[in-house]
Amino acid sequence: MTSLQPHHDGSPLYVSDAAPALGDVVQVRLRVPAGYGPLAAVRTRSNPDHEPEWTDAVLLGSDGAWDWWQAPVTVRNPRHGYRWVLLHEDGRVEWLNQTGLHGIETLDAEDFALVATPAPPAWLTSSVMYQVFPDRFARSAQADDRPTPDWAMPAAWDEPVNPVVPARSHQFYGGDLDGVVEKLDHLVALGVDLLYLTPIFPAASNHRYDASSFDRVDELLGGDEAYLRLIEAAHARGIRVIGDLTSNHSGDRHEWFRAAYGNPGAPEQEFYYFTNDDNTAYESWLGHDTLPKFDWSSQELRRRFVEAPDSVVAKWLQPPFSIDGWRIDVANMTGRLGAVDLNAQVRDLLRRRMHEINPDAILLGESTNDAASDLQGDGWHGAMTYPSFTRPVWGWLSEPTHAPYVAWDGSTQTEPWFFTQPIGGIPRYTARQFVDAVVRFTAGIPWRVRLGNMQPLDTHDTGRFATNAAPGAVPVAAGLMMTLPGLPVVFAGDEFGLVGVDGEASRTPMPWGTESAPAVAERIALYRDLIALRRAHPTLSTGGLRWVHVDDDSVVFVRESADETLLVLAAKGDVDAVVPAGALPGAVAAEAVYGDATLGVGDDGSVVLSAEGPAFAVWALPGVVVPGA
Repeated sequence: MTSLQPHHDGSPLYVSDAAPALGDVVQVRLRVPAGYGPLAAVRTRSNPDHEPEWTDAVLLGSDGAWDWWQAPVTVRNPRHGYRWVLLHEDGRVEWLNQTGLHGIETLDAEDFALVATPAPPAWLTSSVMYQVFPDRFARSAQADDRPTPDWAMPAAWDEPVNPVVPARSHQFYGGDLDGVVEKLDHLVALGVDLLYLTPIFPAASNHRYDASSFDRVDELLGGDEAYLRLIEAAHARGIRVIGDLTSNHSGDRHEWFRAAYGNPGAPEQEFYYFTNDDNTAYESWLGHDTLPKFDWSSQELRRRFVEAPDSVVAKWLQPPFSIDGWRIDVANMTGRLGAVDLNAQVRDLLRRRMHEINPDAILLGESTNDAASDLQGDGWHGAMTYPSFTRPVWGWLSEPTHAPYVAWDGSTQTEPWFFTQPIGGIPRYTARQFVDAVVRFTAGIPWRVRLGNMQPLDTHDTGRFATNAAPGAVPVAAGLMMTLPGLPVVFAGDEFGLVGVDGEASRTPMPWGTESAPAVAERIALYRDLIALRRAHPTLSTGGLRWVHVDDDSVVFVRESADETLLVLAAKGDVDAVVPAGALPGAVAAEAVYGDATLGVGDDGSVVLSAEGPAFAVWALPGVVVPGA
């Protein structure tokens, strides 16, 4: 049972303006359990220019269960942090920040934060993303007429993925963009409305992160014409399309790199970190010679990549292609090498230029570990990041069998893959630890940015969650993906129940034609229904988050707004949870909207939830009324 505590988050219930300008006054609100304290005063503490600033809160009113306080905060920095301070009449002081309530002073890095840079388009938070790895998604008849490239190891569509080097990056199935067009109605039926394609530029690998040009689409995918056909067909169906761009490196076949390699004095020499006089030795991504690293101190690189009217970033955002944004690969390492750190400059440059071209485009950065320092609203609208959701879900809802599998070097492994971390496989978390991890890795990120963070169960760089999922856990994990704050991401094939032990084995060709098989049909229906749930309830996109019950086996939380409250139960085992009186005003009017669980309201107003696990269930409750607002 979780006791009632003061609450604040960045949602509209608590913050009057999520997109302020510098100098604006934002009204922030605090929700305090009735009778809490008693309190002598409530204040906010900001830290503009690293000098504390205080404002006093006034009591707006009470709804019987909660008292509501409001205070003004003047936005003085592009990222303006603030926290709440509660002064008790007995002299105790409590501090409330994004990690929760504390009896001692808290860290600035974990404050709530207002962001004064231009906000991302509203459609970002209402979207459900579908990720496609082009070589493995669908192959049109036109692909049969294209020559096999020199680097490729051809494979039939039903041939197993070979995870061993060199097949790992060279096995070639020949999926193309017209194949994606032919399957767009599948996306429509699922309900997704944002398509993310991994790179479509020419390269010497199946993943295409080693681009030989950013100026054209790989002819193996159908070229520029096929890309345009796909974008137009997707847009006609209400599906937006974003591309994947490597800002950290190019391929060693890239036209810029070939102009500079072995050619001292070439203008493109300054685009890379050459380390000898002959321009034949250079820095690369993690030592891979095929991925030479960009030097962002080069003004000419910045011009060609971002700033010029015909730059890489600009070309594809503008007509005729008019893509809807970029996912930036290895964003965390971009502009960083040893003592050099130009990352903030690059992400700011990208955001500003994209906003000039199309303010309705999104910018997402890959940052696979703790991304908080890079996610302060000055660049990325959100990130592909794993410790704030994906890893905790794996830790809680997996039961690995330690079945043997073949690794990249041909060796046989039994330790389950866990995001390349050599920690003995997948950790075993309780539900309480799951929540602790989510809170920890989101505490340093402004709410507005958190809503744009990609929230996948898996991607093309990870194993498939279903590979090690505990029995019955896939609906729970997918349900959490759709209901917690963030951008849900379906990696193509998850809805078919595909498995894969690591980031290569997960890139299995789509098993088209199996949709009517009972297990596949059931999994597709699961994803379709959960996506429909997400899209039917805008509160799941922008509403606040309040944990109301956490124990070792289950979590209960609400996503709430003025219009509606969604109560969510997720459990690995059986559930018998009691939510204290006052935590869920309006629970007597709760309506079940998803799942199989029981909700009862006691005479004292407490709420009892029960279910046979694993369980995922959702109820709709009335919206939250802020008295006196």
